[in-house]
Amino acid sequence: MRGFRGGQLRPLLLPAGVTLVATALYTVFSALQWRSLAAPSWDLGIFTQLARQYAALEAPIVTIKGEGFNLLGDHFHPILVLLGPIFAVFPHAFTLLVVQNALFGLAAAALTYGAIRLLGPPTGTLFGLAFAFSWGLQGAVEAQFHEIAFAVPLLALSLTAFLLRKWVACLLWAMPLVFVKEDLGLTVAALGIVLAVRSRHPLGVWLAVWGVGWFALASLVILPLLNPNGAWAYSSSIDLLGILTDPVSLLQPQKGVTLALLLLGGGLIAVPSPLALVLLPTLAWRFLSDNSGYWGPTWQYSAVLMPIVFAAALDGIALARGSRRRWLRGVGRQAASMSIVAALVLATTLPLFKLTDARANFSTHRAGAATAALRVVPDGASVESDIGLMNYLVERTEVYWLGNPNPLPDFLVIDLQSGGLPAEWTSAQAVAAALHPGAEFTTIYAADGYEVARLTPAPP
Repeated sequence: MRGFRGGQLRPLLLPAGVTLVATALYTVFSALQWRSLAAPSWDLGIFTQLARQYAALEAPIVTIKGEGFNLLGDHFHPILVLLGPIFAVFPHAFTLLVVQNALFGLAAAALTYGAIRLLGPPTGTLFGLAFAFSWGLQGAVEAQFHEIAFAVPLLALSLTAFLLRKWVACLLWAMPLVFVKEDLGLTVAALGIVLAVRSRHPLGVWLAVWGVGWFALASLVILPLLNPNGAWAYSSSIDLLGILTDPVSLLQPQKGVTLALLLLGGGLIAVPSPLALVLLPTLAWRFLSDNSGYWGPTWQYSAVLMPIVFAAALDGIALARGSRRRWLRGVGRQAASMSIVAALVLATTLPLFKLTDARANFSTHRAGAATAALRVVPDGASVESDIGLMNYLVERTEVYWLGNPNPLPDFLVIDLQSGGLPAEWTSAQAVAAALHPGAEFTTIYAADGYEVARLTPAPP
């Protein structure tokens, strides 16, 4: 019996090792980024407020987005309720970064397992590491937490099951994707179509119907119902009429870079695989949008593409190796090496390379001033803040983003150096005068660009 258990566990050892390496390195990066007070955006603050609400068994009202704003009216992501129990035990914003890193590690284990089954242990493990540290995942880690963290392992597990011809498992892992973000319903539908064709089984058709149904329900009913403006907030970003009248507007350099990196990461061998079609829904909404931030390879937007393109590469390799053409079989034998080499070539341009000189890339010279600024804000206070110290306040205070119309706060906390303030807001007093004319605030802390102002109570 002991030998049997060892035999059962042995195929999991290398994937588990890839998981540990990926999770550990990403968490080291996140810890250094956190210590250096890096704040790429307001997303971590937003999702920390959501997790805090779920931990208290309350609706996800996120004041950073606006007074009384239900985050389920922004994007449809009920799967994030899973953050509640975790946050209840570890009530810190940094917890969400560790969760995301672990989820990416889990995805790496799934793809590595499938790669080893096809390519053998040495090459399969290297292929798994290439996925684990791919440009899309590293970009997401640098951008900090986002709901797509849950989509990456679900896609990896579903697509690995597809590669192993485990059709029911493929369907079951794909189904929860509709609860991660509304547009993923279309990704699920695309996978369902591919599953139906490859398996010749009606399971794929049912999966496609499931995906389209939830996309329609979320975007046409749930999101408009919960959004303060009564509409899906992102539907207006795609101007199909404008694109039809000016198709040249679709040709943007950032889009070309994204496509080139997809081809480089997965290798051209991914293109013949029908799994490459699963990329299209995400690429479509990104490239058709008028928001240029969606077009390029940065931020978290390409993370969901990584398991798809690497699984498509594995499927393409399997198809090539089974070809009747000798040259194509030869390509199939070498294709995995292309993805591995591409990962090595790109490594010096990606976020994790900053770990090679942590002192220079993760400066902590303002940490003392930030700690002192945070110390003067008491727990439970209402705070209006830019993104500078938002992530460090959100777990213990009621935070509002100063770009919205907000109720009068107890404190203003600003970062003049990296908080993203308009140029004319040169002090906490200037911010107070612009946002709350007539109210009196007293600056109680100012150092290294951080300023904290307290609302002065009116005399009795």
